[in-house]
Amino acid sequence: MSTAAELVAGVRRRLDGRDLALIAAGLTFYAGIAVVPVLVLAFALTTLLTSPDRVAELGGRLAELVPAAVGAPDAVERLVGAGLELSLVGGLLAVVPMSFYGEGLRRALLRFSSRREGLTGWKGRLAALPVLLLAPLLLYPLLLTVPVMADLAETGGFGPTVGRIAIGFYAVMAALTPALAWGFRVVAAGRVRWPALVVGALFTAACVSGFLQGFVLFLALPLDLGAPFGGLDVVGGVVALGLWLFALHVVVVVGWLATQSLDELLERRSAAR
Repeated sequence: MSTAAELVAGVRRRLDGRDLALIAAGLTFYAGIAVVPVLVLAFALTTLLTSPDRVAELGGRLAELVPAAVGAPDAVERLVGAGLELSLVGGLLAVVPMSFYGEGLRRALLRFSSRREGLTGWKGRLAALPVLLLAPLLLYPLLLTVPVMADLAETGGFGPTVGRIAIGFYAVMAALTPALAWGFRVVAAGRVRWPALVVGALFTAACVSGFLQGFVLFLALPLDLGAPFGGLDVVGGVVALGLWLFALHVVVVVGWLATQSLDELLERRSAAR
């Protein structure tokens, strides 16, 4: 059996008897609570690494890159503005909903383990907090690529478009890889060895980055998102965002299962030597 076939078989075995869609939907619920506080805190903390003016400038260029569907550029500007204006008290309050994602991730991934534990929610929340320290180090390099992508978007044409997509893909993948590795290893308390963790986090980050590129393309399509909801564009936009978050979390869960499967395969081959 080939390596790929063994990995797929390992993923399928771990999915046996478990509802992937339901688990991903539960994780999406926690993400819905946490996503805005995470982004606001990330922008706020990035100002400590550089300056508020620099973050405002790069955030404005980022808004230029986002398609205009359902007010996406305005939403980006509001998120950046909220981060720039965040007070110490506001930041402490934002940590509470932000930490819910750690709880959701730990609960979701523990569904694929025979291990049982108490205080799962608190363990997940506390384990997610150190990611805040990484946020500026991950977000600022990503923001630095935004002017380059914006200039390529203004240039237009096949080559610049491919270049913009490639820069965006790899920049997002680089930012997500450490966060996913922390999530798999610490937040979810995943007992996998470093080789499998590194490969699994890179693979999952690449898939999530690809899906995010797809979401940006989706927003650029001339679709009436409010049509199925009585013409309410805001409702259509929220539902579309929820569906894409759900798809992203299916990818995250499958990426974790692939990481476990790879770890098992490497251990088995090491023992056979």
